[in-house]
Amino acid sequence: MKMNVRPIKTEADYDWALKEIARYFDAQPKPGTAEGDRFDVLATLIEAYEEKHWPIDPPDPVDAIQYRMEQAGLGAPRTMTFFPRDC
Repeated sequence: MKMNVRPIKTEADYDWALKEIARYFDAQPKPGTAEGDRFDVLATLIEAYEEKHWPIDPPDPVDAIQYRMEQAGLGAPRTMTFFPRDC
């Protein structure tokens, strides 16, 4: 079976790759098969394109901690034991 993949150089190529990989979302192919290799190549190409065109900077460590604490329902009174004002 011919793999039928190509480099992602444009938004049109990116859209094509997303459409091609979407068919595998409901039933991911088995590793080591031709379809499994195609899935891996498409995923790698898409990831590389996204990292190049839309990089995501890591969060500020303090913001990340505050976000996680908010998600856990920890309010200001409980956080004072973790981060006393004297620090």
